[in-house]
Amino acid sequence: MQDKICMIGLGYVGLPLAVAFAEKVPVVGFDIDQERIKELELGHDRTLEVTDEELAAVKSNMRYAASINDAKDCNIYIITVPTPIDSSNRPDLTPLIKSSQSVGGVLKKGDIVIYESTVYPGVTEDVCVPELEKTSGLTFNEDFFCGYSPERINPGDKEHTVKKILKVTAGSSPEIAKRVDELYKTVITAGTHLASSIKVAEASKVIENTQRDVNIALINELALIFNQMGIDTNEVLAAAATKWNFIKLSPGLVGGHCIGVDPYYLTFKAEELGYKPNLILASRQINNGMSKYVADQTIKHMIKAGCTIKGANVLMLGVTFKEDCPDMRNTKVIDIIDELKEFGANIDVYDPWVDIEAEEKWYKHGIIENPLESDKKYDAIIVAVAHCQFKQFTAEDYTKLSKQVPVVMDVKGIVPNPTWRL
Repeated sequence: MQDKICMIGLGYVGLPLAVAFAEKVPVVGFDIDQERIKELELGHDRTLEVTDEELAAVKSNMRYAASINDAKDCNIYIITVPTPIDSSNRPDLTPLIKSSQSVGGVLKKGDIVIYESTVYPGVTEDVCVPELEKTSGLTFNEDFFCGYSPERINPGDKEHTVKKILKVTAGSSPEIAKRVDELYKTVITAGTHLASSIKVAEASKVIENTQRDVNIALINELALIFNQMGIDTNEVLAAAATKWNFIKLSPGLVGGHCIGVDPYYLTFKAEELGYKPNLILASRQINNGMSKYVADQTIKHMIKAGCTIKGANVLMLGVTFKEDCPDMRNTKVIDIIDELKEFGANIDVYDPWVDIEAEEKWYKHGIIENPLESDKKYDAIIVAVAHCQFKQFTAEDYTKLSKQVPVVMDVKGIVPNPTWRL
């Protein structure tokens, strides 16, 4: 019997994977956002992870649904919902629990439920499986089975796409583990790595981003130190990187749905077990403090330039959490804006990757059209995101945008001669 897959959640993770599978087998794309469903039915992905041409190519094998009942005839359910944190930095498993309950309502004997969402070890079997059993009335590992294959999507990256990133897989029994692994091998050209258990696969994912968070925190702390010394951090890193085993990273803001969130899943579980993960928590504190540091440095250099902060006009170049991508989830640029607003500054935001009409419903920081086409002048300019468009800005552009001598704050290291560079 041919597999029929239901993809639960059609965001940055679910949609590219659904399209990849739809090249091989029938797929039902399920999402509770009816506007998202309508948009995809019209053949467009606003996240820009999948092109209109790619959607059109699988149209005959892919249908979209806002009701889980439309996926009753599927035998494999892949859950790719977000795993956010709450205001206290504790894991919020609500999306996972609700999606498990939804799938449980249509689960049949022999079906497999695969989770891709980032979690701490144990969530799949200890949190999600009981919801599936309770809703379906079926017994785990007798009537239905589970797998885990952590997502490795890199939003905005057109080189390391879903098919080209090696995938970790795991299953709730040796037979199901092999079945899940073979399923992913049909679409993942980079290959797969079969983990010995679901918990090992869950742990492997959560430490990927924890490691990156800790490494970036070290570089950010070095940047804070070198800034006090009056030394250019990027020059130091370039010199150190001449040694073959030096890991070259750059200082910056750590936002998004992965690096700035996933470590809290691991620290939550560690503290629940009575262990204090000091290094990981300290790294989170350093990285979370970088937005305030950038704002403070901006105020400092504006004052040096003779600006009155209250009522000053500041231009923010970029607001997404990373370059060449419209993803604004957990962007730390907003924290810089909020900090400057507390000092009474007026902020204009220019981001060519953001759909102004789509975001203005909730985003209240004044997104503007291309400022180079306007006569408005600014007291300071913060280059917060390394979009390809901003890499084309010249010294003359910054002069044109500035009231007096340009005060250009370079967070991403892409401005030739900035006033200040992180």
